[in-house]
Amino acid sequence: MPLSSSSPSSSASTARRDRALHKGQQTKAAIVEAALGLATHIGLEGLSIGALADVTGMSKSGVFAHFGSREELQISVIREYHQRFEQEVFYPAMQEERGLPRLRAMFDHWMQRTSVELDSGCIYISGAVEFDDREGAVRDALAGSVRVWMEAMRRAIAQCKELGQLRADADEQQMLFEIHGLILALHYEARFLQTPGSMKRANRGFDNILARYAA
Repeated sequence: MPLSSSSPSSSASTARRDRALHKGQQTKAAIVEAALGLATHIGLEGLSIGALADVTGMSKSGVFAHFGSREELQISVIREYHQRFEQEVFYPAMQEERGLPRLRAMFDHWMQRTSVELDSGCIYISGAVEFDDREGAVRDALAGSVRVWMEAMRRAIAQCKELGQLRADADEQQMLFEIHGLILALHYEARFLQTPGSMKRANRGFDNILARYAA
C-alpha cells in the first residue's frame, strides 16, 4: 500500500500557511494601491510609512513589515504604476496591425492615460523632477521603467520604416524624442498653465511628425 505524501495535520498546516500568504499578499496590494494614490498627488518623495499607516488604518509596524523600508515602498509603487501603464497603453496597442496603426494606437492610448493624469499627476514626470539629480535604487527603477516604454515606441517606429510607411532615412530616436516631447509639453501646458486646446495641439503635433517623416 503506497504511503501518503502528507498527513491530515500537515495538509491543514499547509492550508493555513497558504491562507496567511494570500492574506498577506492582499494586504500588501492594498497598501501599494493606497501608496500609488498618494504618490500621484504628492510625489514619490512624499510617501512615508507613517502617511501610509494613516491612510490604510494600519500601524506603522504593520506597513513596515510588508516593505522593510521607504525605498522598497517607493520601488513597489513604481512597479505597480508601470504594470498599469502597460495594461492601459502597451498591450491594447499590440492588438493593432504592425506599422502605423500600432504606432498611432500607442500614442492614442498614451494620450488617453495622460488626459486622466492631468487631474492627478504622472509618476514618470514628477519622479523625474524628484530624482533627476540623485542616485540609487528608486531612480534606477523609475528610469528603467521609462526606458522600457521608450524602447517599445522606438521599435514601433522601426517597424513602420521596415514596412515602407516611413522614410528609410527617418531618424528613429529623433522621432521618439519629438513624440515624447509632445507628452511632456501637454502635461506642462494643460496641467500647469491650463492652456485650452492642449490635447488637440498634441494630437496635431503627432500628425505633423508622421507627415514629415512619411515615405
